[in-house]
This record gives sequence, C-alpha cells and structure tokens, in this order.
Amino acid sequence: MEDQAEQVQDPFLRKALLLAVDGADASEIRGQLELSIRREEERAEADARVFENAGGYAPTVGIIGAVLGLIQVMKQLDDIGHVGRGVAVAFVATLYGVGVANLLLLPAAARIRARAREESLRRELILEGMLAIVKGLNPQLVRMRLENYLDGKPIQAETAVDLAGAENARAAEIRFVS
Repeated sequence: MEDQAEQVQDPFLRKALLLAVDGADASEIRGQLELSIRREEERAEADARVFENAGGYAPTVGIIGAVLGLIQVMKQLDDIGHVGRGVAVAFVATLYGVGVANLLLLPAAARIRARAREESLRRELILEGMLAIVKGLNPQLVRMRLENYLDGKPIQAETAVDLAGAENARAAEIRFVS
C-alpha cells in the first residue's frame, strides 16, 4: 500500500495516506495535516498581501505622476495650447494608477484568497475523510461527514464509502461533484 500511496499526485493526500498506512494515531495525523493546512494558508495570505499592498500604492504612484506632469505644464504656461494637452496627460497617470489598483492588483489579491479558501476546504475534506477511515467509521457516516464539506452535494462513487473498505491507497483519491 505504501508504494501505491507514493504514486498519488496530490502531495497533501499522499502525506495523509502515508501517515495512515504507517499506523500513526488519529491525533498525530490531525496535528500533522492541520499544520500543513495552516502553513499553506499563511503562504497564500502573504502572496495576497503583496498584491493588496501594491494595489494600495498604485493610486499614489498615479497621483505622483499627475503632479509631476502638472509641474511640467506649469513650466509652459506661456503656450496655452500645450497647457490643455499637458493637464490631460498628467491626469492619465492618475487614471492608470487607480485602474491598475482596482482592475488588476486588488482583484488578484481577492482571487488568491478565494483559491486559498477553496484549497483549505479541500484539504480539510481529505483530513476528515482520512481520520474517519483511520477510526474505522461506518462508510455511510464517512459519506455524510464529507458531504458536509460540500454543502450537501453528493459524492461520486469513488469516494469515502469506497475508501472505508478500500484495499489500496490509490482508491483514496477523493473525487467529488463540484
């Protein structure tokens, strides 16, 4: 079973399977996997903060560009034809700063956080399923427990019920209806 667990592509599921196959007790499995979940959430949050901070600074950079452009316009006040164009160009910098922040950077931060939440939920589902199997729970209870993570959506055939009686670790790859 250990050889088959090593072939599982998902590193988190592989780790969970190897802990279960090695006979680790349920509390140790929970501790190891929860630590892994927390560390991944922290990494994702750090990534999201980079984009969020950049989104906070982008309008400021745009305003600095506008001020510098207006300074250049002030140097040419004697030619009124250049003043109008210069002011328009100066304010384009502000538009770019606000646009980059609100159309790119802040949505990217939100997307990173949303994906991190989805991944955490998926990992919690794997954790709970593995613990239920290690504890030897009834297959129907395993199914019900995992469906709670899916807001009541049914789990496909190759799932927790099959896992509870699975002969090999490869059957432990959880697939669910999204």
